[in-house]
Amino acid sequence: MNDHLDFEITERWILSSRGRKNRVNPHKPYALLVEKELTPSGQVEDAGVIFLTNRECPFHCLMCDLWKNTTDEPVQAGAIPNQIEWALKKMPGVKHLKLYNSGSFFDHMAVRKEDYKKIASLLNGLKTVIVESHPSMINEKCLVFRDMLKPDLQVALGLETVHTELLKRLNKKMTLEDFRNSTSFLTGNGILTRAFILLKPPFLSESEGVYWAERSIDFAFDAGVECCIVIPVRAGNGAMDILMDRNYFSPPDIRSLEEVIEYGIKLKAGRVFSDVWDLSLFSKCKKCIDKRIDRLTEMNLNQKIIREVVCAC
Repeated sequence: MNDHLDFEITERWILSSRGRKNRVNPHKPYALLVEKELTPSGQVEDAGVIFLTNRECPFHCLMCDLWKNTTDEPVQAGAIPNQIEWALKKMPGVKHLKLYNSGSFFDHMAVRKEDYKKIASLLNGLKTVIVESHPSMINEKCLVFRDMLKPDLQVALGLETVHTELLKRLNKKMTLEDFRNSTSFLTGNGILTRAFILLKPPFLSESEGVYWAERSIDFAFDAGVECCIVIPVRAGNGAMDILMDRNYFSPPDIRSLEEVIEYGIKLKAGRVFSDVWDLSLFSKCKKCIDKRIDRLTEMNLNQKIIREVVCAC
């Protein structure tokens, strides 16, 4: 890490490194899916995921690529409830729903407070609703929305890493104390939290990436988080590609992800999931990649360590 302190990361540089956004429709979510997830009660059930089309997040984190599917201006009042209503018709029967808006649900410029009531009415038949937020936007507004809901509310927070120097360089604009305080506020008000944790952000070696991901899991559970999602860092947002070209970043190996997930599950402190989206990016071996993806998926669903994949790679 110390060898890379001469490379300055600024918000202006992050923004100037970007390419063009994708064309999106402010009246429809830009993606949706249904996935299996192990619930806190120990049951594997379908969870719907709606990727809401919304304004760009005001926090321009170094590793983020969610800006690609955002609007330049806030969407109109009523747009988010309409997107949710449209998407729910495509996923009948789901009992758990993740509302991801490429930013913070409690950002008043993204999801308007006057839309809360309509959104809550659309979600009446669910067991759980999960939204995402930056820790700085956790406040009484969360309780207002919670009190309108019949299903349980959960909030996902981006912890990213407990490497304090690196956290600053990610342009996250938060401290570990901010994260702990936000988690404490939520759990103190009966709202379960989950943490997003990065595996091998830029400026770390492979072994350092594993070490700091594990320490981040430790911190998250100690802070009161119920669930950790480990996300291997990838290129593709402009800034990360430049860092990769300059040898400040390389994607983690899928075996490192396996190691971190095994560590987290063995703690038995809460659920630990691997982000399994496009995991072929993190393996050069075509012989074992499918088996490794299947293994990580199975560990997500049963929270048990299963037999390792043996391969010549």
